[in-house]
Amino acid sequence: MQNILVLHGPNLNLLGKREPGVYGVVTLDEINQMLEREAQELQVKSAALQSNHEGVLVDFIHAAQDQHQGILINAGAYTHTSVAIRDAIAAVNLPTVEVHLSNIYRREAFRHHSYIAEVAIGQISGFGAESYRLGLHALVDYLKQS
Repeated sequence: MQNILVLHGPNLNLLGKREPGVYGVVTLDEINQMLEREAQELQVKSAALQSNHEGVLVDFIHAAQDQHQGILINAGAYTHTSVAIRDAIAAVNLPTVEVHLSNIYRREAFRHHSYIAEVAIGQISGFGAESYRLGLHALVDYLKQS
């Protein structure tokens, strides 16, 4: 059975409370529960982890190499700043889909660049919590075709 690692970056633990006009009212727990249900329907396993610390996210990515077949990641603000997370994804060479709740291209200019995009198989943004579900489906479809 395919095993997908779901990674949530900084401040995503505050979903539902943090800027609901931008990020919505769905909590991280609700997103994880939805992804677990979707994974079961897709006949894959998923494991969700969150950290506010860049090095911890890098460690999670490194550990994924031996346990998971793909990564679904919302790196939060690290999307726009972290060469370390980008390099970790490239190093483990696991198919990765980048997701964002908001449309990063309709926001501040500094959010328009993603270090992760060039090492991801795709990116989905702007659909709120649905971005995660769409990303999971895209990743599972990709893995089935590989």
